[in-house]
Amino acid sequence: MSGPLGARRVRELLDEHGVRPRKELGQNFVIDPNTIRKIVDAAGVRPGDHVVEIGAGTGSLTLGLAAVGARVTAIEFDRRLLPALDQTTGGNDFIEVVAADAIRFDFARVGPAQIVANLPYNIAVPVVMRILESAPNIDPLTIMTQREVGERLAARPGSKAYGAVSVMVACLAEAAVLTSVSRRAFYPVPSVDSVIVRVARRAEACAEPGVLRPVVRAAFSQRRKTLRNTLTALSGGEASVAEAAIRRAGIDPGARAEDIDVGGFVALAREFA
Repeated sequence: MSGPLGARRVRELLDEHGVRPRKELGQNFVIDPNTIRKIVDAAGVRPGDHVVEIGAGTGSLTLGLAAVGARVTAIEFDRRLLPALDQTTGGNDFIEVVAADAIRFDFARVGPAQIVANLPYNIAVPVVMRILESAPNIDPLTIMTQREVGERLAARPGSKAYGAVSVMVACLAEAAVLTSVSRRAFYPVPSVDSVIVRVARRAEACAEPGVLRPVVRAAFSQRRKTLRNTLTALSGGEASVAEAAIRRAGIDPGARAEDIDVGGFVALAREFA
């Protein structure tokens, strides 16, 4: 097969191999060829590019990537899907299928590559963060995931979606929501719409994630409270010490985490390190 799979063929493959989508694995298979072309175009994949796909499923996106001349490393966790994936991609010299868990997979070993994936909703955030923190040879990441998750990855200070994940991503990369995807493009139909997000690595991280993370987590642990309250635990429970550290970072202790940009969090991390 040389192009993306349509709805009928995806369902036929699943039925033929006795596979029922598992909610606990976040399995929603893309059944719309136009959506496949949309994510491939958004990623700007060119002939000869090495692409790592996470959650290959029945191989529809895999085929779409190979069709434009990319070399595809297709990772699939659910071994029930491997026979169907082999049926659709077998014999294609551009595709290598790897049975592995993306949460534990060593992305650094696949060499220079980019990520293009319809990420299962339940692993999108941990997989993106793991790649950004441990696989500098992977860049960029173009992912399709549920709208709420995608907006969180790319959120800016002051927005409702802005949170700890937004800060950690912003420290390592530039993230942007490119376009929306209807829930009707998937089988089974999820209860939410999706978005395509592009995450492009910064030339240099703003700080070591291990130094930044404790401050960011503490600050967002109670969103309605001020930094004076949320960061006191990092100073041994001494509110006056925490307030002094926040002021030295050039930030109002009465501010809330949702209003602080990544530069502000870096300054806070230096003071609380």
